[in-house]
Amino acid sequence: MSEKKSIEELNNRTIVGLTEKITIKSDSNKKELIARIDTGATKSSIDLTLASELKLGPVVDSRLIKSAHGTKLRPVVQVEVTICGRTLRGKFTLADRNHMKYPVLIGQNILKKGFLIDPTRRADKPGKKVDKK
Repeated sequence: MSEKKSIEELNNRTIVGLTEKITIKSDSNKKELIARIDTGATKSSIDLTLASELKLGPVVDSRLIKSAHGTKLRPVVQVEVTICGRTLRGKFTLADRNHMKYPVLIGQNILKKGFLIDPTRRADKPGKKVDKK
């Protein structure tokens, strides 16, 4: 691949940090919040309580999700999400994330739609760069 083509590909992508301000929108509601960007997660995930509050649905599928705690079958909903000014639709698994710091996790299924990750950037700590040591 030529250097020029590499630069062109970069120009068409949106750079996100390890956490990012997002907007989740449903037919009747929307909510702004900070989401965790996770390149290790195959699928994106949203907290059950938040999904219920926003009246997300219907359930369009179910997926077996593997984690450190085992394998679980989770319902999947189609969600409209805005990240860094880009609005797109994607599938999110529903999970109990009440014990997690971030109610939404953005995984590879969304990130592969034209996002690059800058690990020194965080929306929950604006102006503070992650230590590069």
